[in-house]
Amino acid sequence: MEAPGRRTFVALCFYTALLTLSEVNSEFVQVPSVLNGVKGKSLLLSVETHFQNEDVEIQGSWYQTRPGGPKTLLVTFHNHSAIIVASMRHRNRFFFQPPNASLLIPRLDDAAEGDYHLDLDIHFPQRQELVRVERTIHVTVDVPVSTPVIQKTPSSTVVEDKENVTWTCWVENGTRVQYQWLRNNMPLDVSDRHQFSQDNSTLVISPVRKKDIGQYRCLARNQISQRQSHTLDLNVFYGPYNLAVKSDHGLRTGEVFTVNPGELVFFDCQADSNPPNSCMWISKTNNATEVITVGLRLEVTSYKLAQAEEFLCRAFNNVTQKQDETQFTLVVASLGAGKERYVQESNSFSPLAAITLSCLFITGCMLLVYFIKTCHHPKRVLMNIYNRPLTEAKRPHCSGHEDATEDFGIYEFVSIPGKMESTQASSRSLAHLESVQDLHTTIYDVIRHIPETPTLANQSLLLKQCEA
Repeated sequence: MEAPGRRTFVALCFYTALLTLSEVNSEFVQVPSVLNGVKGKSLLLSVETHFQNEDVEIQGSWYQTRPGGPKTLLVTFHNHSAIIVASMRHRNRFFFQPPNASLLIPRLDDAAEGDYHLDLDIHFPQRQELVRVERTIHVTVDVPVSTPVIQKTPSSTVVEDKENVTWTCWVENGTRVQYQWLRNNMPLDVSDRHQFSQDNSTLVISPVRKKDIGQYRCLARNQISQRQSHTLDLNVFYGPYNLAVKSDHGLRTGEVFTVNPGELVFFDCQADSNPPNSCMWISKTNNATEVITVGLRLEVTSYKLAQAEEFLCRAFNNVTQKQDETQFTLVVASLGAGKERYVQESNSFSPLAAITLSCLFITGCMLLVYFIKTCHHPKRVLMNIYNRPLTEAKRPHCSGHEDATEDFGIYEFVSIPGKMESTQASSRSLAHLESVQDLHTTIYDVIRHIPETPTLANQSLLLKQCEA
């Protein structure tokens, strides 16, 4: 009892291992899942193997299943040669392609479309292993599309919000054609106003509007080709929209225009409209209205107006039967040169003002430096004089040019009020200087040396005497 159970268990393990190995080896054969063929052209159902064909033994068959039809045997082969062809009508329609079990269809027709099944047995002699492989390829046969043709109904210009537009696209040649609509090279999607047929060959725009204006074209394609149609323009009558009054005269603040007395002013009424709208200018005075003129431009002479008057521009599209209006107030007041001219002059004056301020700043700095130097220099001169010996202070200087080197220097002219004494000279006080005249004495001195560090006492005494 124990031996048979053990043999059963071993057989079960071997069978499981064989199945697992077969699944792995089945990856050695690969085929495309879908092939799109062109009617009248050849098509190769290629089989890719990932093993050495010389080391294995291959046997298999190709079958075809047409849509709604039975599974039909096409060819049976062993290794590199075909064994049998199923029927005479398939003999010249399908060819076995060794060494990898591929199948060639030399000329595609409608009957060639369908699913192709490959049943393959692979024997590995060295491992004593047999692998079963089944693969399926779906083949389509199509006719390339020709250049599509589009048509618009109506062919004339349509009125927005009142008419619809129908676009139609078709091709003379092509199978399983799909259509796509483009406006200005951008795809059109389904919306509240865009409806498409099942194959997108028809587009209905209901109702048409200004944003539908553009160039339309149709793209036709199938699995093997695609073509674009020529473009058709869609023109739409619309408007008026964005009505506004503009003028190059006076000063505008919101809806109020201010002009100088006696100035001739022109106003333009502009709107987005197709065809161009007509305009009517109306004056509103004391709750009464009066039609002034008809046209896109209004001419007003300000001296004929009161201080303020209201005007209205009414735009009307004769095709869409739509109208719009806007009003504004005209005020007569003295503006001088006008705000715009003032802004321009201010902008042109700004660089000149900057240059002037820069020059004034530089000049002020130079004057400040000069003032500081001239205010402190005489003090150092007096200190130099008062610290000199009496004999040197009383020594007369040459007024001529006996010695040019002695004349070189900076000359200071200092006026000292009071009576000069001649008995004694002091470096700390001017009261002891000798003089024979009671008048202002001018001292001419040549600065040859300025003490680097004058004493604080001399400086204080000098400042007090200068103040006196």
